[in-house]
Amino acid sequence: MPNAEPLSAASFRSVPDMWHHRCQSTPDATAMIFREDGEWASMNWNTAENASREIANGLLSFGLEREDRCCILAGTSVEWILVDMGILCAAGATTTVYPSNTPEECEYIINHCGAVLVFCDTDAQVAKLQEVRGLLTHIRQVIVFNGTSTEDGWVKSLAQFRKEGREYAQANPDAYTAAHTAIEPDSMATLIYTSGTTGKPKGVILTHDSWVYEAEAIDSVGFISPADKQFLFLPLSHVFAKVMQVIFIRLGVPTVVDGDIDTLVDNLGETSPTWMGAVPRIFEKAYNKIVTDAREAGGVKYKLFAWALDIGSQVSRLRQDGKEPTGLLKLKYAIADKLVFSKVKAKFGGKLRFFVSGGAPLSKEIAEFFHACDILILEGYGLSESSAASTLNPPDAFKFGTVGQPIPGTEVKIAEDGEILMSGRGIMKGYYNNDEATAESLSTDEDGTVWLHTGDIGTVLDSGHVKITDRKKEIIITAGGKNIAPAHVQNMLKARCLYVSEVLMHGDKRNFCVALVAINEVSVGKWAAKNGITYTDYADLASKPEVKALIWDDLKAINEDLASYETIKKIAILPEDMTVENGQLTPSMKVKRRIVEDTYKDILDGFYTDTVAAL
Repeated sequence: MPNAEPLSAASFRSVPDMWHHRCQSTPDATAMIFREDGEWASMNWNTAENASREIANGLLSFGLEREDRCCILAGTSVEWILVDMGILCAAGATTTVYPSNTPEECEYIINHCGAVLVFCDTDAQVAKLQEVRGLLTHIRQVIVFNGTSTEDGWVKSLAQFRKEGREYAQANPDAYTAAHTAIEPDSMATLIYTSGTTGKPKGVILTHDSWVYEAEAIDSVGFISPADKQFLFLPLSHVFAKVMQVIFIRLGVPTVVDGDIDTLVDNLGETSPTWMGAVPRIFEKAYNKIVTDAREAGGVKYKLFAWALDIGSQVSRLRQDGKEPTGLLKLKYAIADKLVFSKVKAKFGGKLRFFVSGGAPLSKEIAEFFHACDILILEGYGLSESSAASTLNPPDAFKFGTVGQPIPGTEVKIAEDGEILMSGRGIMKGYYNNDEATAESLSTDEDGTVWLHTGDIGTVLDSGHVKITDRKKEIIITAGGKNIAPAHVQNMLKARCLYVSEVLMHGDKRNFCVALVAINEVSVGKWAAKNGITYTDYADLASKPEVKALIWDDLKAINEDLASYETIKKIAILPEDMTVENGQLTPSMKVKRRIVEDTYKDILDGFYTDTVAAL
């Protein structure tokens, strides 16, 4: 994928154009696979198009005008996708709201974007809106997928809304076509509010052309086809999942849609996808479980696992150089695959060609571990502000430790201070009602090219692969003037220590670096049971001095691989995990540095006044 490779002219003016082309070209082919009454069911493209048309006509009956914002407050589901397509086909703009958002966070986004209608999936999400209803000045209607209508008509079922759409279409047969054919390429399609690690979320304006570009650029790379099967579980309120959505529309890839993360592994085993997008936290958890289970098995089974992993690592290094194993190594690898790796792959359905990782940095060591097990993870990179997919490692030219090469039509360059800048059709129009923030993030050069300032620090290798070292705002500058990339150290600890869930390195303007560590309750709990340590809950387990010593043993080994100024001198084990629910992680599983540092300010300050014991 050479940098800034030109694309042919866009085939479609808008997402609805692309949607209608797909639905009408392969009407009887499987579009989506989903659970219905506990069983797997499917929907073809013709049925999907009819459903989205009814929703669009319902919106036109409602009085939706061009680029009116409609919010979707729901988990990932087939209904989410159909509603999104309905909004776009009615010439509206979809505003995404995370299902984990609090009532106050929902109120901020809904009011900031001036939404006129909200779609929810359950009564629980409707209840959030009812709690702040008096503050929702623009909302005229709430539509619930699977919930209860209210007597005053403020909340209406999706089934009723679709019925009204059918009635409207009979009375106004030309309205639907008039709405979607009037859409321009630069019309607003999606308003995605950044989850952000600091401050209030900003509304990123993405156009129809941005999504058409993303779909066609990925198509042009040529490593996904209708013969594949995608598994889509990521929150569709996040830009990463949105690009997965337009890819499956463009290419006609049958897609399993199920947002239940608790049943993810079981669902993969039952549906056997060939590829899936996920965030690094998913791979970290899978890695921890695979290795912990192998250690738990002990004896001959663990020795076999360790032997197979060594053989797999040798083969991985060869394949990273574009070679294949031969002779005795090839035979050993076939045995390792049959006895060990095939069982690991079976947990993911047995037909997986690759994973795509995005949303946050992936540890190189974890990528190499899975590759040794014959599971390829292709890391990509992008922001909400760049329509998600900006760089990607293709299967035939991947390089672990990088986020790949720019996709065709995207250009990447490095600013003098090391910041990654990007340009192309995927770049946002700006932040909604926030000219100041837009001016800070977008600049125009003398040639008229608009560049997005990503806030990430990195380099471009001779091969064209982009390597990210850290967030610009998160670079630690010690009191001694040394620059440290905390993500590097944090990823090393998560990859090498099975007992760590999350870690935050701290040391900006300090004399030395420290770390706040959240433990993996499952793996630490198993270790505690084996060592006769009893506990009642997460907080009790985290408070055990033996647990702190356990983490420190791994950290000491990591410190040996770091420059002296990078080493972590003290740690604290946190009384709870970092999660989306407690506000310490973004929905894409990135640590909210400012919030975590504020929450544990006393502990961090204590590190430097010797009130917290060092390890």
